[in-house]
Amino acid sequence: MKRALVTGATGLVGSHIVERLLTEGWYVRGLLRTPSAREALDLQAIGLETVQGDVLERDVFVRAAKGVDVIFHTAAAITPSGGWEAYRRPNVDGTAHAITAAETSGARLLQLSSVAVYGPDARFRPDGHRTDEATPLTELPDRAYYARSKRESEQMVMEAHAAGRIWASAVRPDVIYGQRDRQFVPRIARILRRGFVPLIGGGRSTLPIVHAANVADGAVRAATSDIAGGRSYNLANDFDITVRRFFELGAQGLGRRLRLVPVPLGLARGVFNGFKGVANALTGGRLNVVANASISFITEDNPFTSERARRELGWSPSVRHEQGVPEAFHWWLTNQR
Repeated sequence: MKRALVTGATGLVGSHIVERLLTEGWYVRGLLRTPSAREALDLQAIGLETVQGDVLERDVFVRAAKGVDVIFHTAAAITPSGGWEAYRRPNVDGTAHAITAAETSGARLLQLSSVAVYGPDARFRPDGHRTDEATPLTELPDRAYYARSKRESEQMVMEAHAAGRIWASAVRPDVIYGQRDRQFVPRIARILRRGFVPLIGGGRSTLPIVHAANVADGAVRAATSDIAGGRSYNLANDFDITVRRFFELGAQGLGRRLRLVPVPLGLARGVFNGFKGVANALTGGRLNVVANASISFITEDNPFTSERARRELGWSPSVRHEQGVPEAFHWWLTNQR
């Protein structure tokens, strides 16, 4: 029986990895800060063993990894309050401890990275090419704290692999959605519940999103494929879905009628630019990264390709948006707190 340790086991991707591994007959252990939380109890009920601890507790992390074949390191701070240090400690220091745990136990390490490592230039490719793993990593804005922490973490993992300290691979999802999503789906759901949504540019652009179960599938494949050692893989386009279709399926999951009102792209950009001007004046430019990303996210097609994962890992996502989107929004509706 293969054995795994999953950090962030109650999180969106971590919980789907736990479910996937248990279904395949793995023994799965989770390193959790609060094993008594409802989400942890639900996973324990289907076979997860839990160890109480934090990724910042190196000795606890090392003990939890003893005897496992693979460490799936998914724990990370996504939107903490505070500046760089609020991201650096859990994401960078936590990954350093994951490397130590893998080195001590002899386990493989799968790092959950992000397409954020590419930087903002990856969202617009004037050469017409899609962003793949060969795309150069451009300079990151000073306040792109999450992107900086994920890039630094992934680089640490790959350097440890290159030095022969560990065997490691990394996967780079874009925006992840699915059941147990507490980031993206809740924000969109609150808008859709109003029943009135402006549709910029007709909602024809494809969203850079991926279902958590499909990310879990890619992560397990990367962790168990010899070819993946020392390599990173985009898991960033399981199925193309337009903004319009995503809203329609989300409303379906919420059981709401939805009125979509087309807004010309030029007008929308003008409104966004006006907002950015006010935001910059009020915040000293701290919202620049968020505002620019929001414009691209809504109005431009998904720039990422996952062809390497499909070719080398045999990644063939099984959860389509027709199923996954309504399920994710229905889960939020029945579990919001």
